[in-house]
Amino acid sequence: MADSPKERTRPASSRGRPPSSLSSTALAASTSGKERLHKARPPPPPPPPPPPPRKGARIPLRLLLKVTSVACGVQFGWALQLSLLTPYVQELGIPHSMASFVWLCGPLSGLLVQPLVGHLSDRCTSRMGRRRPFIIGGAGVIAFAVLLIGYAADIGGILGDAADAVIRPRAIAVFVVGFWLLDVGNNTIQGPCRALLADLTGKDHRRTRVANAYFSLFMALGSVLGYAAGSFSGWFEILPFTHTSACNTNCANLKSVFLVDIVLLALTTYISVSSVKEVSLSSESASNHDEETPAQEAFFWELLGVFRYVNLPIWIILTVTALNWIGWFPFTLFDTDWMGREIYRGDPNGGNNYHNGVRMGAFGLMLNSIVLGVTSVMLEKLCRKLGSGLVWGISSILLSFCLAAMLIITAVANNVKFSSKGLPPTGIVIAAVIVFTILGAPLAITYSLPYALISARIEALGLGQGLAMGVLNLAIVIPQIIISLGSGPWDQLFGGGNSPAFAVGAASAFLGGLLAIVAIPRSHIGKPRDRH
Repeated sequence: MADSPKERTRPASSRGRPPSSLSSTALAASTSGKERLHKARPPPPPPPPPPPPRKGARIPLRLLLKVTSVACGVQFGWALQLSLLTPYVQELGIPHSMASFVWLCGPLSGLLVQPLVGHLSDRCTSRMGRRRPFIIGGAGVIAFAVLLIGYAADIGGILGDAADAVIRPRAIAVFVVGFWLLDVGNNTIQGPCRALLADLTGKDHRRTRVANAYFSLFMALGSVLGYAAGSFSGWFEILPFTHTSACNTNCANLKSVFLVDIVLLALTTYISVSSVKEVSLSSESASNHDEETPAQEAFFWELLGVFRYVNLPIWIILTVTALNWIGWFPFTLFDTDWMGREIYRGDPNGGNNYHNGVRMGAFGLMLNSIVLGVTSVMLEKLCRKLGSGLVWGISSILLSFCLAAMLIITAVANNVKFSSKGLPPTGIVIAAVIVFTILGAPLAITYSLPYALISARIEALGLGQGLAMGVLNLAIVIPQIIISLGSGPWDQLFGGGNSPAFAVGAASAFLGGLLAIVAIPRSHIGKPRDRH
């Protein structure tokens, strides 16, 4: 039978005859070449965590504004906490020397909660993304906490506290629980917010600085609104149901303004989490991320293990941050109490002078927040012109001078006569308010620059941004623990005022400023060029 045309066109070797040695060699060479070509091609990379913007693509500023808006709602409540809660806890019966121990919960929760949340958010596989579940959860905890704080006197009355008692232990217990939860919520929400900004901006360091400046700007706006609300004494008239037999006028004002805080927090949280769509991190990507992390142990060991890989520039940033916060925490702890107790010579449980001083202090902090907002807008240009190290160093030295000025104002106030109405001289009040206002500039830098610096330098360690924020947080909360444990006994040892804590803070901030100027490079990261 004749071969078909197709068979006739085939070589003989294809019709069953063994191939020649030459054709075998050619076939083997061809096969091995294909194998080498196949092996030369790198395997496709595993699906990464939510990717940063591609090269040449920059995250829109409008999106950054929406994402950072949650800082306004968080800072509104934080401003109320700073300006009103130290005076209020003394009204419930906790003495001034013990008030700092109540604030110990803040740094302790920051020491444990924020690094843990950062660790978990780096590996979160929720369909909502890595950061947004924690932002929403933190907002819910804050809302519940401020309800507990606002209704502490009412709950204490229900449980058996007398309305006219000097010490109300049940109300104090409810207040402390709410206070701790408030700090847990604050620490839960802020780390993922900062990490989300770092995720969005990727390796664009200039955009990272801009994002953190926006975050500080919204913190300033929240502070302005919060301190303005705290200085207003008529909230109980707007919400009259807050005034009860167990809750006097000051308590009703506190309760009312915390209800406003819940509404604002819910609104800003919705704007922030609905404006960005995070890419869900699959469980495989999470395990790959774990494998790439330098420290392989469980969370706290991983956090401690990170310090084995921290280089000198990061150690300098952490040291300057710690010295800076030894200066800041006495001010944030006792600012309005200092105004009411040492400038107005008031008593939390007697007369109106103390509460007039607290409201004046809240007004000064409102002006402080306006300066903070203006500085946040100018911060990027300042860093590009002068360098981050010099800007941070000058701000720390300015903080030191302001704390020293508060010591001088205290000494002057103790040696002048008050008016017949029991009010301090106008010049002393104006000087105190001016100091509060000036401190807004270094506070803006404290809220922004350390985060941008650590974010830009942490990439070489192979860490997630959540854990990076947790490492920086240790440099913030450890000084706060020291001040919380020491400031009350120090102040009591030297007469019960706030001056010893301010003196330690001034010296520490000055050292931190010198270290930042000398050790942090003054070079800046220029505007990146798009490559096409």
